[in-house]
Parts: sequence; structure tokens; C-alpha cells
Amino acid sequence: MANVAMVVTNACDPDPRVMQSARWLTEQGHQVTVHAYDRQQTSGAISLIDDVKIVRYHLGKSPYGGLIKTGLGIRKFQKFVLSKLIIESPDVVVCHDADTLIVGCKLKRKLGIKLVFDMHDLQHTWILMSNPKSLIRKVISKAMQRKLLQRLKHIDHIFTSSGALEGGKYLGFEQWLLKHGHASIVIENRPETVEQVSLPNTENWTVSHIGRIRDLASIKLLLEAVKLIPELQRPILHIAGDGTEYNRVKQEIEQFSDNFGLQHVFAGSFHKSDLRSLLEQTNVMYAMYNPERGNIADGALSTKMFDAASLGIPSIVNADCLMGEICMVENLGKSVVWGDSEQLKNALLEVKRSRVELEKTVSDFKIEYIRNFENLLNN
Repeated sequence: MANVAMVVTNACDPDPRVMQSARWLTEQGHQVTVHAYDRQQTSGAISLIDDVKIVRYHLGKSPYGGLIKTGLGIRKFQKFVLSKLIIESPDVVVCHDADTLIVGCKLKRKLGIKLVFDMHDLQHTWILMSNPKSLIRKVISKAMQRKLLQRLKHIDHIFTSSGALEGGKYLGFEQWLLKHGHASIVIENRPETVEQVSLPNTENWTVSHIGRIRDLASIKLLLEAVKLIPELQRPILHIAGDGTEYNRVKQEIEQFSDNFGLQHVFAGSFHKSDLRSLLEQTNVMYAMYNPERGNIADGALSTKMFDAASLGIPSIVNADCLMGEICMVENLGKSVVWGDSEQLKNALLEVKRSRVELEKTVSDFKIEYIRNFENLLNN
């Protein structure tokens, strides 16, 4: 059995994709340690969950989605975890997203071990989140993409989180990788279990945005749509999470409430154990993103949509992309053209009392993941 090291630049609290794949490997008898960068230093230094050991590195606080501070913090983590893994000498290193690949490539070169890349997203697009039109950020993004493409040449196997539907119109990350000459296996970020929860109330209704708060433009679009709804019929807006745009989003919503009247709740950061209670308060999940930064158009799939659907909650997502296509094909909510506040308003009102059924879970991908991992070990 293999000694597997996984590397991720978040606290892995929660990171369902990392933990699911780690559990799949421990179920096969492998030893898995997740090396996680706890940027906010809010989680325990060491955890053991389902035989998966999580080691969290506390190296000073660093923001998500920032520029200089974020970059310096990640570089510090990369150097620290690399020095530790050179000593520990695992059999396989699994790098989650591109900002950990420098660690994996150096380990492979020094130790000759197997290198797996699990691409959850196009990491070089994150730098564009706060300001997609910034020339400096575009230059940095292009440089990050070049580094990624250079490092892909050294990888033994690639998993990624999205691929085009059979006969579908829109492409996913699998096709993005193929365009650059690299095959991959799609493992979507879907939950393990499905159930139906009842509507949270009968009179008022709640629209939730749960997760990292990085995109002010999407919240502004939501408020434009809410403004079109008569005041007495407007939803409660529930924001749960933290991130680089948290303060600006909070200010925007509070100002809107002062001017137009809007009930709102800010839940702040949360742990995986809190997710269910947050979802149980939700009528509609809002999962739209500014497409200018690129990853939505290239095939990003929001875990919000799948998490909500696992409890019967509909989502509102971007149209004209893979995420919107999946949403409509599987009847998980409504897709809306970016910037169309009237269409968004209508979609919110249409689904606020509806329920959906998620028929496809991550179990559909488990066998494929294990098979590919075992083939890698045997070759």
C-alpha cells in the first residue's frame, strides 16, 4: 500500500473534494496525509478524520484572493511543506490545484515519486476575481498560466472537476486541458448523499450565498434584481462565508437595506459541520459569478449548486456555460444571463417555493478515481 501526501493551500476545513478522494484511498488501505495551509489559523493543527490525517500549517495569516500578501503566504507554505515532504519521502504526492504544483514537481525531481494533479479550478483566473480588467492582474494571470503549462509536462496523472456533457454545447476543464495536450479524468465536486428537506418557512423566503465572498459584482447583480421585486415580497438575503470582498459586500447590502429595505443576515465564516443548518434555512441558492475572469466560461462548476440540490434546494446559476447547461439538463434550478437583472428577478420568484432532485452523486465517480489511482501505482 502507498504512503500518499496531499497538498492544498486552504485549511481543508472544509474541502469536500480533498477529503472525499483521501477517504477513497484510505478505504483501499493507503495511508493518506493532507498537508493544508491554514491561512487564517482558525483550525486545529492536526486532525484525524476517517483515517485521514490532516496537518495544518500555521505560518501567519494570509488573505484569500489577495495579491502580494496572498502570494508571499503561499510561497512560504510551499517552501515549508516541501522541506517536510523531502524528509518524509511519500510514495505519491497529490497536488490540489496549480498553486501546489511547484511542490509536487520538485518532489518528483528529487525523490522520483509519482505526481498526481487534481485540478479543481483554473487557478490562474483567481487573480482576476477582484478586478478582471486590471492590466497588472492580467499579466500575472498569463504568467501563472505559463507556469502551469510548463509543470503539466511532469505530471503522471491528472484529475479535474468538469467535462463537457455528451452531446452538450459547452466545454469543461477536461477540454481546456486537452486543448493544451493533456488528458484527464473528470471527478465532479458532487456530494455523497441526497435527501429532501422541507421548505424553511411558509411566509418569508431566503436567498443564500454560502461560501467564499470574493465577487462583489455578483452581489450587485443580485441586489439589482431584488430591487425589482415589490418590497413586501422581497426575500431575506443570507450571506455566509468570508473572503477578500466580505467587507465591501457587507457595506453594499447594508447601504441597499438603508435605502430600499431588505432583511439580511451575515453569518460569517463557517465550518463543514455548519453547512447543513445554513442550507436548511435556504429557499434559493444564489450561485452566479462574474464571467469576465474566465473560469466560468471555461467550465467551472459551483459546489454550491450541488450542495443545495443534495437537500432539494434549487439554485440560480450563470447561463451560457457548462454550469448553466448542467443546471437545466438535471433540473437543479434556473440559469440566467449575466447582467440581466429582470431575468434574475423572474428566476428567483419562479423557484422560491420549488424543490429539486439530485440524481447523480460523487459515487458515480468513485470507482473511476480508484481505478485510475491503482493503475498509476502499478505502472
